[in-house]
Amino acid sequence: IMKSIKSISIVFPLYKDRRTVKKMIFRCQKLLKKLKKKSEIIIVDDGCPEKSGVYAKSLTQKMKNTKVIFHKKNMGYGAAIKTGLKKCKYEWIFQTDGDAEYDVNDLIKLLKKADRSDLVITYRFKKKYKTSRIIISWIYNALLRILFHTQYRDISTGSRLIKKTLLKKINLISDSPFLGAELAIKTKYKGFKVNEVGIHTYPRTFGTGSSVSIKNIFLTVKEMLKLFIKIKI
Repeated sequence: IMKSIKSISIVFPLYKDRRTVKKMIFRCQKLLKKLKKKSEIIIVDDGCPEKSGVYAKSLTQKMKNTKVIFHKKNMGYGAAIKTGLKKCKYEWIFQTDGDAEYDVNDLIKLLKKADRSDLVITYRFKKKYKTSRIIISWIYNALLRILFHTQYRDISTGSRLIKKTLLKKINLISDSPFLGAELAIKTKYKGFKVNEVGIHTYPRTFGTGSSVSIKNIFLTVKEMLKLFIKIKI
């Protein structure tokens, strides 16, 4: 399976992730070395208040395969991922989060499904989060299943493998954390192949992730309804 895969890009956004960015960069480098494929790491600083991108740049100065891109102001999780995806040049793109909540080594599991997929999404075996976040996630996934008739177990994880050619056929518009769901829904609606893989997560033990803020929940709902109206017309 791995032989048919020639090249891999890893992309992750940074917002309040200064504490984890070093760990993320070195874990990604170690994994890519093991995979022995043509590879690159694309990091997007989404107007970080903690200058995480500047720190990432200083850590990766001598790494030829790593690029840090900066948004002058905070544009949103989805917007940061879209910027990163556009900059990726390789055949498969592994998109994850900058807070080390997901194990980058899961990429190996995802690659095993690559030859039968255009998109491989993940679901969490066990949700080790605060009750409020588990409830939000459950409602969100239930809503998506009702609105878009999807069967996905967990559309809201921040870890996925995307075939680069798929992105040319799908126009992603979300700037909020709804982007992951938009990608999976549009892939399914256009008749491309989506597969799911179970993973373990390691929730952050400091601060809060930006995707569960009230502002982001509202933006996500707004973009969800916008897509629902568009698809139903």
